[in-house]
Amino acid sequence: MTGNGTGSRAGTAGMPRRRSRARRWLRRLAWMLAAFVLATWLPVLILRFVPPVTSAYMLERRISQAWQGNHTFRIDYRWVPWSRIAPVAPLAMVAGEDQTFPFNHGFDVASIRSAIDVAESGGRLRGASTITQQTARNLLLWSGGGFFRKGLEAYFTVLIDVTWPKRRVLEVYANIVELGNGIYGVEAASRRFFDEPASRLTAHQAALLAAVLPDPRGWHVDRPSPWVRHHAAWIEQQMRQLGGVAYVLDPHPPRPR
Repeated sequence: MTGNGTGSRAGTAGMPRRRSRARRWLRRLAWMLAAFVLATWLPVLILRFVPPVTSAYMLERRISQAWQGNHTFRIDYRWVPWSRIAPVAPLAMVAGEDQTFPFNHGFDVASIRSAIDVAESGGRLRGASTITQQTARNLLLWSGGGFFRKGLEAYFTVLIDVTWPKRRVLEVYANIVELGNGIYGVEAASRRFFDEPASRLTAHQAALLAAVLPDPRGWHVDRPSPWVRHHAAWIEQQMRQLGGVAYVLDPHPPRPR
């Protein structure tokens, strides 16, 4: 009887120790999670106000070209503030890439569901990335797929959406997106293809730039294929149907019909 009582008391005494260890691990986990959020949110907060010197995609391209021995490759990137970008440029990008941009919270749920339905019915799985998602990916991550990268993309999309106003998202996206082989942003692309600053872009020129976004290294603004010309014409039509530049300038634009 004595032995059984001793064993019972020892087992009871061990329970607080196990609870204490569990609480310590939970505290450590909470601190690690807080440190991760702080370390990842801080650059997003800084980039809310500071123009990015480069982007993850630009760095990746530089490294890959150097690895391949192409030491003559150069990145053409010229940051310009929102005030020096013709409003038709971000409008064309919204019209071609993400027409729900003024209203979504970083994700276009309807497009995601539609893409899943098409894939489940035997069609090809197509992308449904918003401009906020593309900004997160271009600015902070690496190219390619994989669930880990996709998860980080979703995480940074949420951080950007809750930290930046919509205009800042468009400003950064228009400046860092690739619009030709090694040509990043509307200022570099406008000067390269049209010999004009981004502030003087016409609606047609902006539509041509937006038309090559799905494949800026394979499609050419200065030598547009019939498909690129057709897609640019469709984007111009969408720009008009969205209500013109008010769609990206008005903080509360009307929803398109």
